[in-house]
Amino acid sequence: MAKIKLLIDTDVLIDSLKGIKEAKDLFRTKDIYLYCSILSKKELLSKSGLRESERRRIIDLLSRIKVLKIDDDISKKYSFLMKKYGESSDLIVDYIIAATAWSKKLPLLTRNRKHFARIQEITVGPDY
Repeated sequence: MAKIKLLIDTDVLIDSLKGIKEAKDLFRTKDIYLYCSILSKKELLSKSGLRESERRRIIDLLSRIKVLKIDDDISKKYSFLMKKYGESSDLIVDYIIAATAWSKKLPLLTRNRKHFARIQEITVGPDY
């Protein structure tokens, strides 16, 4: 059986760190290969007031998935999405995550479906 590949949004990582069962189960499932954007890593590790124990838990969680850096194709797709759907500083991270999903041909798993529902170039995965 082929593994399912998913790009997960930052909120899924946060849910796992909070101990939400469905999110934690994703990391235990052998049939799912998980990816996240480098921006999700940045969002998690740059949280103000982060304790060392929290930082270690985040790093441990991220070590179990593939963190995707922004390459030329992601950058081009990000620019396209900004032009097509409107420039907004509030949406920069969402556009980069969407561009990553589009570039790598990965469905995006997120609780913030409304942030991504209008982006026709990507597939938003089912709720977990």
